[in-house]
Amino acid sequence: MTELLITGATVVDGTGAPGVRADVAVDAGRIVAVGNDLPSAGWTIPADGLVLSPGFIDMHTHSDLQILANPDHLAKVSQGVTLEVLGQDGLSFAPIDDATRSAVRRQIAGWNGEPDDFDFSWSSVAGYLDRLDQGIACNAAYLVPQGTLRMMVVGTANRPATSAELAEMKRLLAEGLEQGAVGMSSGLTYTPGMFADTAELTELCRVVAEYGGYYSPHQRSYGKGALEAYGEMVEVARASGCALHLTHATMNFEPNKGRGVDLLAMIDEALADGIDITTDTYPYLPGATTLSAILPSWTAEGGPDALLARLADPADRERIAYELEQVGTDGSHGCVTDWNTIEISGVRNQTLSGAVGNTVAAIAAGIGKSPSWVFFDLLIRDNLATTILQHIGHEENVQAIMKHPTHTGGSDAILVGGKPHPRAWGTFPRYLAHYVRELGVLELEDCVHHLTGRPASRLRLNDRGLVREGYDADLVLFDPAKVRDTATFDNPRRQAEGIPWVLVGGVPVIADGRRTDALPGRAIRRTATNRGESA
Repeated sequence: MTELLITGATVVDGTGAPGVRADVAVDAGRIVAVGNDLPSAGWTIPADGLVLSPGFIDMHTHSDLQILANPDHLAKVSQGVTLEVLGQDGLSFAPIDDATRSAVRRQIAGWNGEPDDFDFSWSSVAGYLDRLDQGIACNAAYLVPQGTLRMMVVGTANRPATSAELAEMKRLLAEGLEQGAVGMSSGLTYTPGMFADTAELTELCRVVAEYGGYYSPHQRSYGKGALEAYGEMVEVARASGCALHLTHATMNFEPNKGRGVDLLAMIDEALADGIDITTDTYPYLPGATTLSAILPSWTAEGGPDALLARLADPADRERIAYELEQVGTDGSHGCVTDWNTIEISGVRNQTLSGAVGNTVAAIAAGIGKSPSWVFFDLLIRDNLATTILQHIGHEENVQAIMKHPTHTGGSDAILVGGKPHPRAWGTFPRYLAHYVRELGVLELEDCVHHLTGRPASRLRLNDRGLVREGYDADLVLFDPAKVRDTATFDNPRRQAEGIPWVLVGGVPVIADGRRTDALPGRAIRRTATNRGESA
């Protein structure tokens, strides 16, 4: 007798094929049968009227510390996520040394928070993955962060790496891949990753290619120079032979209105040339990042303390304000800053909590100060930890890109802050509700393929992402007529509706719509044979 039998569901198997009514038997964490009139099991989930699909794979997340500090991970598992990819945007916590850890924690506190009494007992990728194995709600894979490598080896100086420094970064990268990382990420609008030139990135990507991993860059611009920045990433992939995953592949800011089709034409041309490319997006118009991210890159040279000193210097403030408001900085993607589009979403210093939910322009008008003064004041008093929403998206681009055959889902979720982006709780049900049921932009089976089988293929997982015999029982049951995101910009931490069951390795983490106390998730490691396997 098997452990579990799910009966009467419409099985949408993750391949894009039409759904079929079938029963699914699960035993020892794996799917052991898919068919009709299967033998009884130890317990049964009646699923008439529900869709059974593979668990959703979130290709871009910022849960690196939060998944350890709060392993129940309700935001993700409640929307059907059974695997997420960490280590994004070139800045994370493995490999790392003590000095770099302190700098990275300060730089990306807005992404990860600073959990109290947190045990940073690891220094290697292997050590971080071992910590994940101690028990988390969903599975997690990891990308080696290029910016962290550069900080460890080169520091925060804006200069080319020496040959010896490049060799050391390549050694650390190879070590991380050998220990189980699935590829490498970059944050090329964040220091110090942005200081790497194309040749340096290409050399690192050659190492990634040797291990069968993929490169996931946050490129140099998503605004005025977006297409040129995408083009650089395509050329890195071409020269290195490395698979390329264009993460949060949006065409935002005013210069890119209606230009999603231009990006897709570039991707199609590269695919025709044999370059292995995939993308991910989130189904919302606003983006989210740290307030400090829009600064010009020269301000961050030397690290956080040097940056804060520049923000306090009158001459530097005048120069920064001019570049933001008159010229457009590399941090703001080459676009002149519109303070009406920048909404404060989170602060670490709670004396600033009144700023949350307001735009920089509105705060400035309310206190009779200039927007740039408010900008500097927030950054200094919040020690660079302030997070923002940027209202810069275009619906026609969002829809065009999500329909492309390279597309996968990535929430880019920041879980901390007073009013984080609702994508942290709503990305996957929003695809199913708004873009499948309401707008018909995607067919249900195609959408599920985007969120399951296709990202599993990118991750080279041969035992996840499909409802198929022998595969891990990472499964979601949802009501196609009722599933919907309820998280909003005003109330972003609301659980999705219409997802009554989520199983990770056959263990319910959501049962009858409520979180269980199970922590069955583990690290998913790249192996020597390029297969992602759980520990």
